[in-house]
Amino acid sequence: MDTETEGKAAAVEEMREWCVALPKVELHAHLNGSVRNSTLLELAKHLGDKGVIVFEDVKDVIMKSDRSLPECFKLFDLFHILTTDHDTVTRIAKEVVEDFAAENVVYLEIRTTPKNNEAKGMTKRSYMDAVIKGLKAVEDVDVELFGSNFRTNETLSSKLLDGVTKKKKIYVRLLLSIDRRETTSAALDTVNLAVEMMDQGVIGIDLSGNPVVGECICNVLCRETYLPALQHAKNMGIPVTIHCGEVANRKEIQAVLDFCPQRLGHVCCLNDVEWKKLKSLMIPVEICLTSNVMTGGAPSLELHHFADLYNAKHPLSLCTDDSGLFSTSLSNEYYLVATTFGLSKFELFQLAQDAVQFVFADDVVKKSLKEVFKHAEKRLLMWDELAAPS
Repeated sequence: MDTETEGKAAAVEEMREWCVALPKVELHAHLNGSVRNSTLLELAKHLGDKGVIVFEDVKDVIMKSDRSLPECFKLFDLFHILTTDHDTVTRIAKEVVEDFAAENVVYLEIRTTPKNNEAKGMTKRSYMDAVIKGLKAVEDVDVELFGSNFRTNETLSSKLLDGVTKKKKIYVRLLLSIDRRETTSAALDTVNLAVEMMDQGVIGIDLSGNPVVGECICNVLCRETYLPALQHAKNMGIPVTIHCGEVANRKEIQAVLDFCPQRLGHVCCLNDVEWKKLKSLMIPVEICLTSNVMTGGAPSLELHHFADLYNAKHPLSLCTDDSGLFSTSLSNEYYLVATTFGLSKFELFQLAQDAVQFVFADDVVKKSLKEVFKHAEKRLLMWDELAAPS
């Protein structure tokens, strides 16, 4: 390897390390899609041994890091089978928090669809209890979750950056997802459950699910199925984020923009009129680069709509969507932005810090997070000075 090649490799490694060290806010992470590959392989093997699935059908897909879209959907089917077991849900929740904390994510909003499964004795409430049990089982990281017996009277900044004797700390909040396929009654049940569990870390409502479901009946879907539940959440003062524009469903996109939620996810397939309306409304967008490219929502990283929104100074945050499914991390998403769009470390830091404004948590949490970034800025500037050639 020549000197120039070695220098480029060292620069890549240094930038990757810097992106890991950067404190980050994750606002769009699906619990089931963030499961570790090693855990997924182990659990799938167990299901194969019990005859629930054919392990050989999914083994190779689980072990791949460059999955195709059809392969991703095959894993989605596996996620649904796995998460009908309370102990599995608890394990996944625990590991997901640990993995995000290891990447220096200081605030995490996990979204998940509460499930009913009579055969397994699972209700929407017992499913969420299993998730919270997983959060409480985390030992290597101090988890801050309102309404629990966790310590909430200390600021993150008091411990987060002391890597010698103190644990990392991370705020975790839960978003309950409404699936597009649900009935109005089921969607309302999810909103009511969110109200019931607001003292246990539940902080908002998400609308997600297969975006193609509404293609033929989008008028009914938007106006009669989930809209009353979303409106109920808004009336109850519960923040709402909606998956929007994953496919070019004009009626659904229009209905979502008219509803004007607190945040939007993806917004890949908007036309010129819809882009103009989005920008005029200044609704913060949860950007998921790797996910959008892998699912075809964006033609490539270079042509991703991040650049247009960023240059227009539109409010946005970088997110992973499904870190396990798409073999990425939030640190990697920041690295991709840096290398694809030429953002400097200062600009990356500002992008991460700006995401604090869009969290669904209260002003006390935001103040604590701002302190984290204030302290981290000094440390990261020193990093740059040490890395600079003498």
